[in-house]
Order: sequence, then structure tokens, then C-alpha cells
Amino acid sequence: MATTLAEAPAPAAPETPARPPRKRGRWTPYLLLLPGLLWLVVFFALPMVYQASTSVQTGSLEDGYQVTWHFATYWDAVSEYWPQFLRSVLYAGSATVLCLLLGYPLAYLIAFRAGRWRNLIMILVIAPFFTSFLIRTLAWKTILADTGPVVSALNSLHILDVTSWLGMTAGDRVLATPLAVICGLTYNFLPFMILPLYTSLERIDGRLHEAAGDLYARPFTTFRKVTFPLSMPGVVSGTLLTFIPATGDYVNADLLGSTDTRMIGNVIQTQFLRILDYPTAAALSFVLMFAILLMVTLYIRRSGTEDLV
Repeated sequence: MATTLAEAPAPAAPETPARPPRKRGRWTPYLLLLPGLLWLVVFFALPMVYQASTSVQTGSLEDGYQVTWHFATYWDAVSEYWPQFLRSVLYAGSATVLCLLLGYPLAYLIAFRAGRWRNLIMILVIAPFFTSFLIRTLAWKTILADTGPVVSALNSLHILDVTSWLGMTAGDRVLATPLAVICGLTYNFLPFMILPLYTSLERIDGRLHEAAGDLYARPFTTFRKVTFPLSMPGVVSGTLLTFIPATGDYVNADLLGSTDTRMIGNVIQTQFLRILDYPTAAALSFVLMFAILLMVTLYIRRSGTEDLV
């Protein structure tokens, strides 16, 4: 036993814990984000701050403007131009609903039934982007001309009698009416509805439809219980991408409408470029932004999904 103990090796000293290797490139993600952050600060945050300060200024273009914290400009803007605010929401909401009704079947066709024609149909969907927004809107002045085939067909079907009763058209005339503005908004923003819907529908596993069929679900039940709920992220994204820019649009109301169909975007443009009342224009812009943020927040919470495409 003594010999064994003498030959036994001495206990090793505890090893000093190795220093963790120095992390290399830990600043790389922040450096990659830096150009985007600078872009947002310079072209978004700073203009927002400048416009916020402009909205509380008083003065004139000749004498100059000074920040006097005149918040009454917001109340004056809302109290005077609330019809244009309401009209913008109604027009944009109507165009969004029409885009959803027209875009969902087309997106469903592209995702599940197009086959080898899928790419061609997708090119046709985005084809309007190849031309100017202004040219696309001006084209509707020809389409909805008083002597054009569209108005003649609507007259022969007595559809204009119904739209006139609803206040959407004026007699046998479609141009310079709310219907013309809504048609222009629907056409110009329809691709923004179709693309998110297609992306969301294309992600749905086809085996779910087969499983619903194996459980003796009818096609409409499969759509109501499987397809539409799974496509809600695309529905929410498409409606937001359509409603938000349509609310602030002024080109369609300017070219296809009249003084009775002016939207809030037309008022802001007039205040900025013609009347040169910068505080009122800035106040209107912020009221519109806050109103849209409130409506979008409530809509997303009510939709029950935060997974946007």
C-alpha cells in the first residue's frame, strides 16, 4: 500500500479558466443598419420635426413665420375641413372594399388555378406599374367620357339611374362625380391588394384542402374554414396598402373629380402650393396621419392577426 501511494501521481493543479475568445465583428450588424437609420433620420424624422414646428407657427410668407405654439391651428383645420376628411375616408374605404372583392378571386386563381399561366397573369397584374401614375389616371378620363362606350352601356342598363339616386353620379355623366374618383382609386391601387393576397394564399399547404375534402367539407365550407382564415395576413396587408395611400391621394380627385369631390389631399396640396398657408397645411397633414394611425391600430387589433405579409 505504501509503494502504491508513493507511485501515485500528484493531484493536478486546477486549470485556469480560459479567457473567452474575443468576439469579432460584433459591430457589423450595427454598421449595416447605420445607412438605413441615417436615411430614416434625414428624410423622415427631420422633415417630421420641421413640419411639427411649422404647424404651431404664426405669421405670413412676407413677414415670416415664428413658432408661437399656436395649437388652435389644428382645431381650425379640423372644424373647417372635416367634410374633406370624411369624404377621403369614404372614398378610400369604398375603393379598398372594391379592390378586395376584385383582387381576392384573381389572387386565388393565380395561387391555385393558374398553372403554367401564373407568371403571365402576374406580369399583367403589375403591368400598370410600367407606366406613370398620372398617365394611368388620365386614361380613365377617356374611358369614362360622356360619349364613350362605358357610359353608353351603363345608360342602356339603367345603372346610372341607380347611381344617380345614390348620389354617386350626376344624371348621365360619370366624370366629375364620386364614382369616377372611386373607380380611379380602385384601378390605381388594385395591384397593392392582389400581390399580398397572392403571397398569403400561395403559402397555404394544399394538403389542408385535401384534408377538408376527406372530412366531407363542401368547397364553400373549406374556403370559409380553411382558406380565408389562413389568408388573413394577406387581407390585412392588402387593405392597409390600399387604404392608407388612397386616403391621402389627390391625383384621382383632381383629374377625375370636381370641386364637390375634393379629398383632404387636395386641400393640403392647395394650402402648400397655392394659398401658401404652411401652418394649416402642416396641421392638416398631422391630423390625417394621426387619424390613419388610429384607424390602422384599431383595424389590426380587430382583425385578430399581427402576421402581416
